[in-house]
Amino acid sequence: MKRNLLLIAMCMLAQMAWAQSLSVQNLTCNYKINPIGTDVTEPTFAWKLISGTRGTMQEAYEVRVALNNKDLIAGKNLVWNSGKVSSDESAHVNYAGAKLVSKQRYYWQVRVWDNHKNASAWSAVNYFEMGMLSTSDWSAKWIQAPIITNGKIGPAPMFANNFQVTKPVKQARLYITSHGLYEARLNGEKIGQYYFTPGWTSYKKRLQYQTYDVTAMLKQGKNATLVTVGDGWYRGNLEFKLNRNVYGKEVALLYQLEIEYADGQKQTFASGDGWKASINGPVRTSDIYNGETYDARLEANAKALNYTGKDWSPVKVMDFGYDNLVAPLGPPVVKHERFAPLKVIKTPKGETVVDFGQNLVGWVQLKLKGKAGDTVTINHAEVLDKPGNFYTENLREAKEENKYVFTGTKVDMFEPHFTFQGFRYIKITGYTGKLDSTNVTAIAIYSDMKPTGTLVTSNPMLNQLQHNIQWGQKGNFVDVPTDCPQRDERLGWTGDAEVFFNTAAYNMDVAGFFTKWLQDLKADQHADGNVPVVIPDVRKPQNAGSAGWGDVATIIPWNFYQVYGDKKLLAGQYASMKAWVEYIRSVSKNNLWNSGPHYGDWLFYTMADDRDGKAAITDKFLIAQAFYAYSTQNLINAAKVLERENDVIAYTALLGDIKKAFLNEYVTPSGRMVSNSQTAYVLALQFDLLPEKLREQAAARLVENVKSYDNHLTTGFLGTPHLCHVLSRFGYTDVAYKLLLQDTYPSWLYPIKMGATTIWERWDGIKPDGSFQNVTMNSFNHYSYGAIGDWMYKTMAGLNPDADAPGYKKIIIAPKPGGGLTSANAELETQYGKAKSAWKVEGGKLMVDVIIPPNTSAKIVLPNTGNGTVTEGNAPLDKSASIKNINKKDGNTEMIAGSGTYHFEYQQ
Repeated sequence: MKRNLLLIAMCMLAQMAWAQSLSVQNLTCNYKINPIGTDVTEPTFAWKLISGTRGTMQEAYEVRVALNNKDLIAGKNLVWNSGKVSSDESAHVNYAGAKLVSKQRYYWQVRVWDNHKNASAWSAVNYFEMGMLSTSDWSAKWIQAPIITNGKIGPAPMFANNFQVTKPVKQARLYITSHGLYEARLNGEKIGQYYFTPGWTSYKKRLQYQTYDVTAMLKQGKNATLVTVGDGWYRGNLEFKLNRNVYGKEVALLYQLEIEYADGQKQTFASGDGWKASINGPVRTSDIYNGETYDARLEANAKALNYTGKDWSPVKVMDFGYDNLVAPLGPPVVKHERFAPLKVIKTPKGETVVDFGQNLVGWVQLKLKGKAGDTVTINHAEVLDKPGNFYTENLREAKEENKYVFTGTKVDMFEPHFTFQGFRYIKITGYTGKLDSTNVTAIAIYSDMKPTGTLVTSNPMLNQLQHNIQWGQKGNFVDVPTDCPQRDERLGWTGDAEVFFNTAAYNMDVAGFFTKWLQDLKADQHADGNVPVVIPDVRKPQNAGSAGWGDVATIIPWNFYQVYGDKKLLAGQYASMKAWVEYIRSVSKNNLWNSGPHYGDWLFYTMADDRDGKAAITDKFLIAQAFYAYSTQNLINAAKVLERENDVIAYTALLGDIKKAFLNEYVTPSGRMVSNSQTAYVLALQFDLLPEKLREQAAARLVENVKSYDNHLTTGFLGTPHLCHVLSRFGYTDVAYKLLLQDTYPSWLYPIKMGATTIWERWDGIKPDGSFQNVTMNSFNHYSYGAIGDWMYKTMAGLNPDADAPGYKKIIIAPKPGGGLTSANAELETQYGKAKSAWKVEGGKLMVDVIIPPNTSAKIVLPNTGNGTVTEGNAPLDKSASIKNINKKDGNTEMIAGSGTYHFEYQQ
């Protein structure tokens, strides 16, 4: 008996150890955790394996889905059970069950088996909830305020209604959207933590609605709902010269609240007849560029629970339809970091200015008391001028000005609702009290993207550069990837987005963010395949079709696939990719794209008095031809992945013709480019436009060009992202480091010497003498040149996705130390878990630390090992069971390693 009990106990302990050795965590659906209100009818599941055992790979999985938690755990009445599937896929598993139903919540979980004969327990239960899958699901009516503004600036209208909740509530959902930006309240409290909803999309084709769980906000008896709608992108100022009413002249609301009571009965309260509207609310004016005026004396009207009296009038019911309504794919905009004042200063002009120490995007929250009716005004600026005064000329027509009117009865808490500013400094007028950290706070606002990457080196200026890159991304990823966040522009420039995508994907999880934006790219792409230069498109049609800008249609989808391994997204964008290439073909002559409007290598190095021809001008049509080839290659790559063999054959032939035309037009027989610029050589080499026999000498010419500028770069927006990559590819990593570490103009570190905390639009936004570049185009938060981050992660630190198995299913760890650095550490939270490549030079030794997440493997290339001995974990390299295929190549040591943590050392 005792023996049996002992055996049972041993088995239980073995089972516990077995269960602990493998588990499943971090479940997501469509890149989100427990999303509600999705309209993706074939959702995609992902999860991460947790295992402390080296070389762990998933061999099989099982996913099950049910309508409730109880059935799911019991394994009964399942909507879908995948069964045990022999597969190592854990990032893109597609739902294949019964047809999903509108507004239904589904519960799901997964378990896995690994190659060490372990099986995990079932994961924790997650869920996803469907939104409106049919226009017939909408019963709400579009409503407008009765007063016709004809698009003129004025108060933000409030829409309100009361309703009765008669019995206990089981659950309640609010489905809501607007023409304009909405802020919704229920019983006086703000609904949700999102800002700038419904977001900015191609409104006429794709208008997002949000879904909120408002169960806890309801009460039995009388309930009151109120929604304020500001101008926003819909009818506010957009583009240059403050053009208004791009999408329409009047704001509107669509509101549908659905309640399920505890007894099973359902009831809907929806916008339509019976609702009231008022323009006597506290938001007197609101504009994204110009700011907001807020009268706190009228707050009571916005928080009222009864909507009667002369201020309230019946709404107008409109018939705008529901055909363009879609659920959000990307993350919402939310509040993030908070900054207390670094210091409060008096400028030489006597202005009261607050310095927050960081150029950021968002707004300032005030907690102040003043006399009733007095107004405090906040102006925003990125920099001070040379004498130290508040500088706003670079904002052009944008006022970036918020005004607040005091109640006089209490300490008022002010913050805007429908505007955001780009700033480091604020100027306050109309308030004479003391300003300190207790009553002035800057709040950063950007899309809710999870940080994924960190990069730290032994060089403080490079660390500041990485900081600046990240903050440039935060400030310009406010629902769309804008070029700048402060002046009268803030548009989704396609060229800026495509050059920065790879760096962005290291810093943050941008999968949902760009999935959403690419949908608008498809929606706004012209019928002939031409691609606008901004998405959403608010410019005139003739502005479309610029090389390097329109090519975003092929560049981001292909790079997205490399980073996330998402074949479904690639397939969804394929028609758009192909249409763009066909558009270029349609306007080309003899396979040459030598027509149309092009921005060229935007903001390249130039000189005011260029008598020696040192300005780095690159022929715009040379650039166009290079990107024609690049987009065609991206299309071929996508066609191969999607197994479209006919397209592979056809476009491979076209690519050959494009390259021949490039050589005939822009390259001399000896290999000299007709534009003797860094960008010309970089693009020709990066896009493989030169035959093998000409590439080495072209790389040498590039290096000579760099040296002729005293080891400075001269590239603009299109050449800069590829410059260091090309130098490293052809054996000139030392030159790439010289460029990276250069701290005089033009260089990445020069702005840091001048005090930058974000990436500048121009290499010399502030000149060495303290004066400014051209005020008409001089943003101090403009992420394009931050694209160097991609090289810093990939080459300096050595952390790369492997093209043979995209999405970091296979990883390449290949650090290239240099530049006098003694260490670099890159970490990235991939879809499979944390990956790491870190190196340190100490006492003549190179130490490399690597983390490979479960269910992946890595090719590791240790640099400059020579014939020396390499150890891993203080043991000879060949003694590690998880390391295979060790070989020496070109003075390096290469190997294949399974998941786990590794420490390599060797004498250099």
